Amino acid sequence: MKKKSNQIKLGDALNELMDTYKLNVKMNEVRIYEAWDIALGPAIAKHTVSKQLIEGRLLIRLDSAALRNELAYAKSKLIKTLNEKVGTEMVKEIMFV
Repeated sequence: MKKKSNQIKLGDALNELMDTYKLNVKMNEVRIYEAWDIALGPAIAKHTVSKQLIEGRLLIRLDSAALRNELAYAKSKLIKTLNEKVGTEMVKEIMFV
């Protein structure tokens, strides 16, 4: 059966919809939050109070000053890992608050 000229694949239509309403950015933001928990494991995820991504800056609130200090040394590795998991450069900086 031949396609009509105004028909497009469902996947293409969904991608266009996601782009139009900038939902890809929000989906990637959620993926960054999930990647944080997976990459750092349940022990650190348990101490993560909140995560927020604002203009490429990932703000992480931890309930442990010692953990915050320890993770500060691994910022560049964490940024690389999180961006690889999402497949795009979303995180440019990590701040522990």
